[in-house]
Amino acid sequence: MRVLCFGSVNLDHIYNVQEFVKPGETCKALSVETHCGGKGFNQAVAAAKAGLPVSLAGCIGGDGREFLKNCQQVGIDTSYLRQVEEPTGSAVIQVNQRGENCILLYGGANQTVTRAQINQTLDAFEPGDVLILQNEICELAYLVEEGARRGLRIALNPSPMNDQITRTMLEKVTWLFVNEVEAEQLCGASDPEECLCRLQQMCPEGAIVLTLGSAGSCYCRSGTVTRQSAFRVQAVDTTAAGDTFTGYFLAVMLKTDDPKRALQTASKAAAIAVTQKGAFDSIPWLEEVEAAQM
Repeated sequence: MRVLCFGSVNLDHIYNVQEFVKPGETCKALSVETHCGGKGFNQAVAAAKAGLPVSLAGCIGGDGREFLKNCQQVGIDTSYLRQVEEPTGSAVIQVNQRGENCILLYGGANQTVTRAQINQTLDAFEPGDVLILQNEICELAYLVEEGARRGLRIALNPSPMNDQITRTMLEKVTWLFVNEVEAEQLCGASDPEECLCRLQQMCPEGAIVLTLGSAGSCYCRSGTVTRQSAFRVQAVDTTAAGDTFTGYFLAVMLKTDDPKRALQTASKAAAIAVTQKGAFDSIPWLEEVEAAQM
């Protein structure tokens, strides 16, 4: 079995602020940092640090060499990462003193993915392999369609939510990863139980992984629900929490087929991630997660 994460690569410009800037307001940042990020890159890193052999596909600009270096550091195969003329995608992230964030995203090279690149990449994979997707690159519907047609198991995190995410797409998904806001946007319900029920109907052949912040997380497949409480920590930066959770959940699930263990390990990894700044640097290694006492 092989794992392909076909997704976004972004340079994250993180501004630590007292409070988020309001319309018409100019505020002084407490500090500024630049880190490698993007949901595709983050999820690939999390899965690799959790012990999966991962390939990363997508597009970077000439300013994206740091990503290649970081991928090499954690053992991610970059054979399918293409350099294009557009600059690497970027994000301006405000992080307040409570560890909350708000993000302004520029697609850049992420929006240059072509169907020819998708076909060439997917040709290297076989039925039963895993395709991890998010919603920060173009041609997502084609990726899902082609991945499913070729017999790949698809893990989809439809973030950021927009009208690209369709019911037809969800019907082909093996694992759907959503937080409570995304779940409500998809199914129109705010109650977690109702969300799980409606989302399961939208993904009849797949499983739902729903994260609920401080209320924990849950996994639902064929009407059976597994729940996990959140680990209590002092959050510093929540930027990569969801991506860390996704990568770790898949890594443990693919190795053990045990949703309870996958939820627990993913929750612990995400809790560790939010205690540190940045994305790449904050995602813990499996040894750190297993050793953590929470």
